Parts: sequence; structure tokens; C-alpha cells
Amino acid sequence: MDRTTRIATPTGGLGIPLLAVLLALPTAAQAATLEEIRERGHIRVAVADEEPYGYLDEDGEGRGAGPEVARHLLEQLGIERIEWQVVDFDDLIPGLEEDEFDMAAAEMAIRPDRCARVLFSEPNTSYGEGLLVRAANPHEINAYDAFAERDDIRVAVLSGATQVDILTALGVPESRLVAIDSNAQAIDTILDGEAEAYAGTGLTVSQLAERDRQVEVAQNFVDPEVDGEMVRSWGGFAFPLDAESLRDAFNEALLDYRNTQAWEDTLSGYGFTQDDILNAFRFDTDWLCSEQ
Repeated sequence: MDRTTRIATPTGGLGIPLLAVLLALPTAAQAATLEEIRERGHIRVAVADEEPYGYLDEDGEGRGAGPEVARHLLEQLGIERIEWQVVDFDDLIPGLEEDEFDMAAAEMAIRPDRCARVLFSEPNTSYGEGLLVRAANPHEINAYDAFAERDDIRVAVLSGATQVDILTALGVPESRLVAIDSNAQAIDTILDGEAEAYAGTGLTVSQLAERDRQVEVAQNFVDPEVDGEMVRSWGGFAFPLDAESLRDAFNEALLDYRNTQAWEDTLSGYGFTQDDILNAFRFDTDWLCSEQ
């Protein structure tokens, strides 16, 4: 056996070369506990720069339905300061897994495949779907199904977003899906002719339409149905799988806060309808994480 691979020394101790290797091996990232976060005095919170769910203003402060609610609840938990981070939507879950931040306040849809990788709070929001199209809708697109039925149109989707799964379930081939990294790219993707529409939540699409008169929300939009069920999402806060103490404390505060007028006013202030707000109570996270 080569000396550099020897396991035991003549005296029975651990061989130095192997010990050095073991010490050099990377250790798995471990989430900070609630008490550790309180002691260090700040928490790292990620958003995906998506209005009205979670984004940063000109001063680098978190805004949107997720950050506003998170700010209130974290103050209640004794966490004094928030360090906001912006990442691509598709990097939210990997970032939590790799300890790049402590929680995500992006109103990420709670889904079984995501529940296997992160811990979710109870739902904070509920929202439906929509389409962004070129002004006057020259291709007359008003439903997700159109991209399965027609081969002359393509649809832009945010990488890793729920809309990818919805469109795939409706039979839209991959060749008609145009992946983008952020919602901010949606307008240029349509105007540059790379796609004829952008599929997103109704609120996201409405926000984008306000930025440029050359695009608009598709009128008379037909809500997609998969397996006979209308598609609707429930958004929540996400935490690393081993951050139970933080998630549980946050959950307790959230469940109380959802019963207040202040919570409802926050959501309605960001464009959520009364129907959206009432639907937030329809399912709990255990049900949304299960394979229905």
C-alpha cells in the first residue's frame, strides 16, 4: 500500500495524509437557528426582483407583499436588521440549500417538488395567471392552450417558475417555450420578436404592462385548467430544510398576522384582489406540499 493512502500508523493512530484529507473536505452548509440570527442581529432575505411579490426599491429596501409582511414579522421575532439580496428566481432554492441567505420572501408558489428541498411557511398570498402580449395583441392570444394548438407562436417563461409546469401539462412543446432569467426581460423578449407573449401571474403581468405602452395584458384571458382544475398558486416564505426553529416561529407570527386588517391592507395595497386574499386561507402548507 502506498504511504499516502495508509489508514493506520504503526501505533494504531490515524495516518497523517488521510487526516489532512478529511480536514480539507467541505462540510454541509447548516442553517442558522432563530437564536443565532437574533445574536448576530441581522437576517439575510432574498427576493427575485418581481413586482408585486418581492423586489428592492432605489434605496435597496425590500418591497412587495413578501418583504412587507416579512419585515413586520421579523421585528416581532426580535430580529433587528434585514440584509436584502436579489437573485434570479431559479436561484432561490439553491441559495437556501447553500446557505447564501436565511429565507426567501419572493412569494414562491408552494409545490410538492419544492417542499422536498425547502421548508415553506403557511400561505401568505394566492394568485392566478395572465399573459403579457404586444399592444393590440396582433396574434390574438388569450389562453395558455394556444401555445399547444398553434405552431406560429412562442411564449416566454421565467426559468424555474410554476408557469413552465403549467404549460408543459397543457401540452406545450419545449420548442415553443423561451426561458428568461428575470421578469424584467419579458418586455424586450416580446418586442424583439423572440416570443409572442409572456406567461406569468396576473399581478406580474399587470405590473409589467404599466412599464411600457408597447405591451399590454391579454384581454378576455381564459384561466388555464389542468386535469379539470383551475390553476391557482399559493405563495409562501421559504427556509432551508434544517431551519425548523426559524420557520416555526415565523409561522406562528404569520398565522396571527393573517387575521388582522393590517395584513389585508398590505396585500390589497400591492394589487391583490379580495378574491386573492380570501383564497390565501383555502389550503394549508401540508396539503399544498402533498401529492394531491
